[in-house]
Amino acid sequence: MNIALIGYGKMGHMIEEIALQRGHSVVLKINIDNTEDFTAEKMAAADVAIEFTAPESAFANVRRCLDFGVPVVSGSTGWNQHLPEAKDYCLQKGGAFLHASNFSIGVNIFFQVNKLLARLMASQPGYEVALKEVHHTQKLDSPSGTAVTLAEQVLQQIDRKKAWVNRPAENDQELAILSERIDPAPGTHHVKYSSEVDDIEIIHTAHSRKGFALGAVLAAEFLAGKKGVFTMDDVLHL
Repeated sequence: MNIALIGYGKMGHMIEEIALQRGHSVVLKINIDNTEDFTAEKMAAADVAIEFTAPESAFANVRRCLDFGVPVVSGSTGWNQHLPEAKDYCLQKGGAFLHASNFSIGVNIFFQVNKLLARLMASQPGYEVALKEVHHTQKLDSPSGTAVTLAEQVLQQIDRKKAWVNRPAENDQELAILSERIDPAPGTHHVKYSSEVDDIEIIHTAHSRKGFALGAVLAAEFLAGKKGVFTMDDVLHL
């Protein structure tokens, strides 16, 4: 499989390493220094693109891949407000698009556990729920996209919570996400339910970026040759 990397920072380098180990070729690497190479002619050599850039550029990059007829896997976070538009654009173009706030296999299983726990706790008003995420200081968005996904899953199940906030909660309707930036920290996410008598907490801790990179390559392998909008649930059959 021929892969175009849109974004060639730390994640891009790790994705390249994993892709090569799995027998794929990286035919194009786009970063801030060679944006002029992000053309239809050069993208034509790619079976799929993997996009890891900044929140302000992700949507335009995804659209460009779709314009060029190249399936695109996007791991950029912090641009959720444009995701519905990106999905609609993909369908209009007859293309293929997969976005995930986190490509780690473990995190996607963690998402399923989070949804189940939230559903069980929805009828237990004696428990207060809060989230915490810890990442390295180079993390571009706060809260993390993974934390936002976890929070939105909780909000879908627990009616007494109306919105998440990136600070301590000031009333019972707010769901707090507390963000910490510490080096080195690839990523840790906590979801904690607390009552007067006990606590229930689920935690996912990443040891390196390798799990994220592997998941992105697995997503690219899944997406190549397909049409439509997909998620990691499709890739992992969750």
